[in-house]
Amino acid sequence: MSQPNSPFTRAQLLPQEEKLEISKQKGELYIGIPKEAYFQEKRICLTPDAVAAIVANGHRVLIEKGAGTEAGFSDDAYNTAGATLTNDTKKVFECPMILKVEPPTLEELELIKPKSVLLSALQLKTRQKEYFKILAKKKITALAFEFIKDEDHSYPAVKALSEIAGSASVLIASELLVHPEYGNGLLFGNISGVPPVEVVVIGAGTVGQFAVRAALGMGANVKVFDSSITKLRKIQTNVGQPLYTSTIQPKNLLKALRRCDVAIGAIRGSNRSPVVVSSTMVENMKPGAVIIDVSVDMGGCFETTEITSHDKPIHIKHGVIHYGVPNIPARYPKTASISISNIFTPYLLEIAECGGLENAARYDYGLRNGLYFYRGILTNKSISDWFEMPHSDLNLLMF
Repeated sequence: MSQPNSPFTRAQLLPQEEKLEISKQKGELYIGIPKEAYFQEKRICLTPDAVAAIVANGHRVLIEKGAGTEAGFSDDAYNTAGATLTNDTKKVFECPMILKVEPPTLEELELIKPKSVLLSALQLKTRQKEYFKILAKKKITALAFEFIKDEDHSYPAVKALSEIAGSASVLIASELLVHPEYGNGLLFGNISGVPPVEVVVIGAGTVGQFAVRAALGMGANVKVFDSSITKLRKIQTNVGQPLYTSTIQPKNLLKALRRCDVAIGAIRGSNRSPVVVSSTMVENMKPGAVIIDVSVDMGGCFETTEITSHDKPIHIKHGVIHYGVPNIPARYPKTASISISNIFTPYLLEIAECGGLENAARYDYGLRNGLYFYRGILTNKSISDWFEMPHSDLNLLMF
């Protein structure tokens, strides 16, 4: 019932509880960056500029001496940026938050303190069950940067490294074509009166797109194959010029491979890359032609591909030069480090702003998607299925 001459009811006039927004408490980060122990891994997660930005926001960074040297970043540069440097690997791993490119080894995991936060790649196919058992025992919260999603639901870390791999595949092919022992002596470049180098790109994802851009930029004639019409349409639009595109049909693909000087494999599958180029198809290629199988880390899409290393990157089969190094971005450690650092830095500042990884993951779905261990509890279904381990829904644990 309303009061006389009043537009409000008695209930509306009674004092109400005020609803206050719960503010996010800022937190101070103490980040440890150890030197990468993995074979031929030269990258580092943060550049000196990124460290300077993080330190300027009131956080601390402890770096193992020499961690950035092979990526072209000196200890002095990190020191000037405000990081603390140490020779003590154990001390770095005792920091509350550990930042790495490669996942830690079992020995390194033993150095990490219980209830720490680990940010690194996961590389599921190379893990052992023991790795996850140690994470569980130590109640570690672990985040894999290849699982983090951005606003448009793509994977920024995977995309950034795929861009490098795609562009690099063409540069590597151009070097191998003029290899003093095996190469055909062909130059990438639209030289007047000389037929252009023929390039076949199998796969129209991010790797394929950047390989196409690099090849076209160097004057090559490019043909793109993919089983998805949508991807082929997208690559045509993104490249911005008419392009030979085809679905993967053995007859068309064989014809293109017979004529090409360079073939780049960039198809990824959910578990293993599909083999789309058989040994017989490779036999029909020109002697001295080059195959760059970027998908080799997931089995490769050429039947004849073998995994090689940066020290001995090629093997020859049926007279064709095969390049099967699984970690192409590591060949360009400075570019790759800057690219990874660009992704990590905003997330680290966001984590600090929210008062820790736990709170940040509550507010940011994309970051939450990267969490595969939460306080020692497995929260990722893919890992659970792969290793037959029990997992819990992260949303039930956090909310």
